[in-house]
Amino acid sequence: MDDLASKVLTGDARSIGRLITLVENNSPDAVKEMKKLHKHTGNAHVIGVTGVMGSGKSTLILELTLAYRKEGKKIGIIAIDPTSPFTGGALLGDRIRMMELSTDSGVFIRSMGTRGMIGGLTSAIYDVVEIFDAAGMDIIFIETVGVGQDEVDIVKIADTTLVVLIPGLGDSIQTIKAGLMEIADVYVINKADKPGVEQTVAELEAMLDLASHINWRIPIVPTSAKAKKGISLLIQKITEHQEFSKKGQTFETRRRQRYEAELIEIIRKRLMSFIFDENKLKGKVDCCIDQICKKELDPYSAADEILGTMLKK
Repeated sequence: MDDLASKVLTGDARSIGRLITLVENNSPDAVKEMKKLHKHTGNAHVIGVTGVMGSGKSTLILELTLAYRKEGKKIGIIAIDPTSPFTGGALLGDRIRMMELSTDSGVFIRSMGTRGMIGGLTSAIYDVVEIFDAAGMDIIFIETVGVGQDEVDIVKIADTTLVVLIPGLGDSIQTIKAGLMEIADVYVINKADKPGVEQTVAELEAMLDLASHINWRIPIVPTSAKAKKGISLLIQKITEHQEFSKKGQTFETRRRQRYEAELIEIIRKRLMSFIFDENKLKGKVDCCIDQICKKELDPYSAADEILGTMLKK
């Protein structure tokens, strides 16, 4: 491994990419390197960006990154994409939209597939955040997959969560019903040059008026990422939230939540690997599928048989 962790600490892009691949593939070598990195983490500000498809999350992250780079900050971007049904990897849509950043050595973009995880994230997300953090990234963006309105897992890892809406499509009403709005630290109404932005703002303000018990009044920031409008104000609100969090207990509470979620995920993966031998499982599944195709076995009986075999060991 040539002490991969020490190279990550210097910000070496090739080593960062290599270690991320190892953690995505659950390599035992990755565990040794991650143990070395943990004490060097905790400095980056993690910003979660969630919202429905078509709200312009990728373009918004692009513009925020360009603005932060002018301040000399190093940026890590984790774009969670849908998983390809053919390769099992990310579809890379977000990375394509951020091609403008590909030649900037102060920006590292990684597209990752959900690989069956719900909540808009991927199981390796905690490790990737720690890798970016240890590599010296000042800001880490996490863009959720954007397949629906139940992507609330981002609150377990982000220091600041942006919920991105667009006017005119009823997104605010839908997300209020789904509960996504409850995780926001900042509401962003992107594509604010379109009709209906005033109504969306009014709906959000009315909802906030009902939540009088909260100490942080969630700001509503209209933006047009494509027209580069509202980006400075959005950065200002993100900074204000960061300062507010650190004054109280919010920041430490969220960090504890992140480590708790990470620890539980590590235990879950290890239990699964202990119970289920992947090679044996694959062979057994293939055998059962042959029987199912021949109508010699039904899917429910096959599941009973596989689970019974694996849990006996």
